[in-house]
Amino acid sequence: MLQSHEAAGELEARLAKCAVQAERRGNALFFQDRPPTRAECGEVVEQDACGKPVTRAMQLGRKKHVLALECAREVLEARWPAPFSIEQRYRYYPNAKVVETISREKEARLIAEDCTEELRGTLKPDLVLHADRNLLKAALILDFKFPCPETNPPQWTIYRESSPYAGRRQDGVYEEALGGKALMISPRTGVGVKQP
Repeated sequence: MLQSHEAAGELEARLAKCAVQAERRGNALFFQDRPPTRAECGEVVEQDACGKPVTRAMQLGRKKHVLALECAREVLEARWPAPFSIEQRYRYYPNAKVVETISREKEARLIAEDCTEELRGTLKPDLVLHADRNLLKAALILDFKFPCPETNPPQWTIYRESSPYAGRRQDGVYEEALGGKALMISPRTGVGVKQP
């Protein structure tokens, strides 16, 4: 179990390996073990249910996230002594500094009923490592980032004008809502990438 800086470093190394493995497996599925080109990343491959274009980069990112999170679950079950959450959706009320969880069942029902407006402004980090049994507080928040093409630097999302967090960066909102530090995990740079 995680008890020292050495153990923390090992946990980070294992999670970084999850990102590398997901990157390779995702590329193997679509590109026979080579990374996609910039042009291939920008190709529109389908449309979502609302008719918005889905690029190859988006499609690959989703697939790689699934693969990385499967691996991360195994790593955390073996190495993290406290509870952890994978893709837990949270509603955050910044003025009141209150956060609450949204159940997977409610999230699935809202999406199935096309009521996604009710999910506007919610947060859904990839991994939240809790320090104790309080599942509304984080010791560490981790998000996998799979840039396409792979030469692009990994980046935190900057919320759009339609968001209650417009203009703010994802990591800052995560940290404010859940406490703890927010870090990226990327195949090329590992864990701990902090953007300026």
